[in-house]
Amino acid sequence: MSKRLLLIGGNFSPEPTGIGKYNGEMIKWLAAGGYDCTVITSYPYYPEWKVQPPYDKHKNWYKKEVIESNGQGGKITVYRCPQYVPAKPTGKTRIMLDFSFAVSAFFKVLQLLPRKKFDVVISVVPPFHLGLLAVLYKKFRGAKFLYHIQDMQIEAARDLNMIKSPKVIKALFGLERYIFKNADMVSSISDGMMRKIQEKAGKDIFFFPNWVDVSLFHPIEDRIKLKTAYGFDVNDKIVLYSGAIGEKQGLESILKTADTLRADTQLKFLICGSGPYKEKLKADAEALGLSNVIFFPLQPFEKFNEFLNMADVHLVIQKGNASDLVMPSKLTTILAVGGLALITANDGTSLHDLVKKHNMGILVKAEDQQALTDGIVRAMGDNAAELARNGRLYAENHLSVGKIMSRFEEAVVIN
Repeated sequence: MSKRLLLIGGNFSPEPTGIGKYNGEMIKWLAAGGYDCTVITSYPYYPEWKVQPPYDKHKNWYKKEVIESNGQGGKITVYRCPQYVPAKPTGKTRIMLDFSFAVSAFFKVLQLLPRKKFDVVISVVPPFHLGLLAVLYKKFRGAKFLYHIQDMQIEAARDLNMIKSPKVIKALFGLERYIFKNADMVSSISDGMMRKIQEKAGKDIFFFPNWVDVSLFHPIEDRIKLKTAYGFDVNDKIVLYSGAIGEKQGLESILKTADTLRADTQLKFLICGSGPYKEKLKADAEALGLSNVIFFPLQPFEKFNEFLNMADVHLVIQKGNASDLVMPSKLTTILAVGGLALITANDGTSLHDLVKKHNMGILVKAEDQQALTDGIVRAMGDNAAELARNGRLYAENHLSVGKIMSRFEEAVVIN
């Protein structure tokens, strides 16, 4: 008889990026392998920060979906829970979003308690306090509990001044310690995060990195021809940022570099994606008269491999205090397509150490405008092809979804 798994997470498929993407792919892989999977989640809203059609018709109440797997007979049951979604996310409104989902998910967990038992319950952070719901289920039904950390949310809220009260931060860390104590296994996505979590949790941390489908995302031989399909000249040099467009990303630095390098008429800066900060960026670019900055909407999934292959340089921009707390998910796909990544990460952080060790990208100091500009100029140099090849090789050897999920299945589900 197949094992039954319960995932409790605030983001899930069909969200195209971020944690929702990985949660969806994880459950799809497990269901294809014959597992009976149930998901308690919200309605898809990220990265647009509004519930997407056709889910917007049901967003104020609960909704059940059943998805049959194409694999060995496993199925996916998804319970969508209502939550508050701010049109313009701030520190306070993000707290309201997480709290509202935790409350609605709590009632769904209560509803599932007397039903057929789940063998494994998985809680994905953020939000970190969903782990309390997993602890609740474990206490009543005895399921194995995996606590998977994609983002060190409390540290991020403290360091970015989203929560300023030391007493509140201390209380949140106390709740987190309670979750760690009751988790059978704690996992995370990078060496740096694992070291920091191990110091707090006092137990070994399982390495469960973000993955990429290296057969779906791959290098295309004649990349230059792809540029004309998107309205560019074959001689244009495309510097691409693709992902969520929010204030915390520091994307205004792209506009400043574009302004500095505007004399090179073949150098184009392409910002692709959606998010609450996009309109302000567009207005700022227009005010500066930056004809070398182009904005694209989020690209369709079936065309995304071609779109990424079209770019000469891919920007992975982070704030200085984030590169040891967050492993950017967009980087895995960039490496898979053999793209040249320019990454803002400070010396000594896990992201910096990983990229340097495998020589698979250009590293520049975070929040340093001149360093970013110099890095883009340097990206046009002779070693670009070697860095890109190293990135693809790393993706094949370390980021393949099949290899990562097989290891996860053996450690978490089977044992």
